[in-house]
Amino acid sequence: MARIRVPISNFQFGEISPSLASRTDTPIYANSAKKVENFFLRNEGGLLKRFGTSKIYEFDTTVSGSVTQQIRIVPFIFSDDEQYIVSLENAKIRVFQINPSTGVVSLIQTITQDTSSAALPFSHSILPELTYAQAGDVMFIAHQTFMVRKLVRTSLTTFQVETTTFETSADSYRVNQPYYSFQPVGMTLDPSASSGNGITVTASAAYFDITGSQSGGNYADSKHVGVRLRYHDNEILITSVQSNTQATGNVTNSLAVRLSTDAIETVDGSADIKITFPLHGLAVGDSIVISEAGAVGGINANQINGTEAVVEVIDENVFTVTSGATANASAVGGGSPKITTHAPTTQWGEQSYSALRGFPAAVTFHENRLWFAGTLGQPDGIWASKSASYFDFGVGDGEDADAIDLTASIGEINTIRHLMSNRDLQIFTSTSEMYIPSFTEKPITPTNAQIRRQTPYGSNFVRPESFDGATIYVQKTGSVVREYIYSDSEAAYVATGISTLSPHLISNPVQMCILRGAINRPESYAFVLNDTGKIAVFTSNRAEQRAGWSEWTTSGKFHSVCTIDDRVFCVGQYDLGAGTDKFILMEFDATMNMDFSATFSGSNGVFDVSSHFANGAKVKVVNGTDYLGEFTVASGNVDVSAVQTISSAQIGFDFNVEAQTLPIDAQVQGGPLTGEPRAVSRVVVDLIDTLSLSVNNKNLIIRQVTDDFSVARTAVSGKREFRLLGYSKDPVVTITQTAPLSLQVNGIIAEVSF
Repeated sequence: MARIRVPISNFQFGEISPSLASRTDTPIYANSAKKVENFFLRNEGGLLKRFGTSKIYEFDTTVSGSVTQQIRIVPFIFSDDEQYIVSLENAKIRVFQINPSTGVVSLIQTITQDTSSAALPFSHSILPELTYAQAGDVMFIAHQTFMVRKLVRTSLTTFQVETTTFETSADSYRVNQPYYSFQPVGMTLDPSASSGNGITVTASAAYFDITGSQSGGNYADSKHVGVRLRYHDNEILITSVQSNTQATGNVTNSLAVRLSTDAIETVDGSADIKITFPLHGLAVGDSIVISEAGAVGGINANQINGTEAVVEVIDENVFTVTSGATANASAVGGGSPKITTHAPTTQWGEQSYSALRGFPAAVTFHENRLWFAGTLGQPDGIWASKSASYFDFGVGDGEDADAIDLTASIGEINTIRHLMSNRDLQIFTSTSEMYIPSFTEKPITPTNAQIRRQTPYGSNFVRPESFDGATIYVQKTGSVVREYIYSDSEAAYVATGISTLSPHLISNPVQMCILRGAINRPESYAFVLNDTGKIAVFTSNRAEQRAGWSEWTTSGKFHSVCTIDDRVFCVGQYDLGAGTDKFILMEFDATMNMDFSATFSGSNGVFDVSSHFANGAKVKVVNGTDYLGEFTVASGNVDVSAVQTISSAQIGFDFNVEAQTLPIDAQVQGGPLTGEPRAVSRVVVDLIDTLSLSVNNKNLIIRQVTDDFSVARTAVSGKREFRLLGYSKDPVVTITQTAPLSLQVNGIIAEVSF
């Protein structure tokens, strides 16, 4: 019988798809596994059992099996020593503070109303779709169904929720918010007066929202009520709607239009003057008021300014009036006069954000501007505030510091879901990926901002994250995770699938977060929470071209996950023994061997665990390096006195730990062993600090009968041999545990007999 030794020296590609089980010809095969459950993939190539979790807080939320995510935790980091966990819930926010001295996490505030006493607009159905961005004391939370909310830290332990509002102009008559012409081309707006409250506003065709029924001549539920219309550069606040063509509103100042410089032209020997007013909408005989005009052509300013009637309409941009004097020269000038008129015009628009048009779905900070994008009415709209003035979105005259208003128009509608500040401003839509380039010598301005489409995959609602030099995001199908990264060779962004070797681990993700070297590990990890309650964990080292996936599971489900600096928090869903599930805020803790675990103090082997578990819960018990077994909670206690009369024990829920190699194969003189009956007769496992290990159900022996059992067991480091029996056409090595204790595998040598 021939034998061959097959090294499995590392698991750098992690768990790969079963569809790759026959690819023995690739380097991936020898450096991956059929299953890697609840392990860290180490930089060195080995496997380290993930840490257990410790309880922080039990939520009072009733668990609903029909809701994808009822609690979503996100980080709020003000400084290195002022950090918080924010729990977004149905009409509720809970804020947990991380004590800067002890690291203890505790609930400090529950918020159910904003500063105007209105209920919070969050609901279970939209929690996975919320986007957020934080700067200093303020976190902006966005969704298309409500105006962006601000979670504001007002002191070390107090927060409040506010609705984002925009700055007003210096004269307080205009709101510096985005506007857009939603009306069809050619539709006019005709105000009944140029100033005052209660004026009639008439559209030339059906325009105004008539939601609900009419009562007293008005549509009380119209979504246009409270909306501002911009008539040229002035605003009319709609107070009521009478029909789809007529509404009532208040002019915030007067309908005065500032004309361009040198808008007046005189003709020598004539009192008639030409006025250039683009798309003025005036007719012969209409009355206008001219103000702030300067002298021109020998006609004094006081002979131009005042109330005049239109004498002639030359075209849609030019008309004439009669001044109070005759010009002595043909000239162009008059400064920048104002024309007050309420003539019908096509130059009007409506505020971009409202209950009718929707609200921004995406928010970020980039180059000292606040950016919004993707409303229901303008799904491909992108807006940026003025530089260093986050609540001023007035576009102004296009100066470098002015606000920016863009449309990602590429021939198809792209609903923008995320904005990501990275090397450039990256834009993730439902159908493609784009970016707005940044410049080394100049920031993004209204004159140089341009949108460039790059890749055609589209993003789902999971918030993209920066990781290992790229931005990783979930494709809209919910089945692929991609990295969006600039390729110097192609001079463009590419979106490579990083989950293509392990597609079975990705299932409609609902949340993603990044850990950059922490919880006692130097590696960086991406945690992708699936709708199944399992976490796909990705690690990558681009410099060494190593990347792989593993899967984390628990005895219940993972419901949410977030990272704060070097700590990882999650919300777990468990039956604590009472027959109903509970949501638990927990932390992955290097000192814990089990999930939802804690160290309890007791007497003579009896521990009161009623603060954690209900009667009937089946729990595991560990004392130092000894596993005492599984016990059932009764009368609020765990009684291990029949095993040991100890005063301290770690108690929690066990989780499955398994690493299974791909079928052990080799190339021999007659060809590959693929499909041939063969046996893995001997396995050598290289271990570090391991207290529990089974290889194909053969347990690691740590103690001998001659050992002193009063002395704690010592963890095993080094190489241990396991003898195995049995033949198979697909022999594998399976590593498991019989006790929830430490486990670390560097590599495996399998001896194959054939």
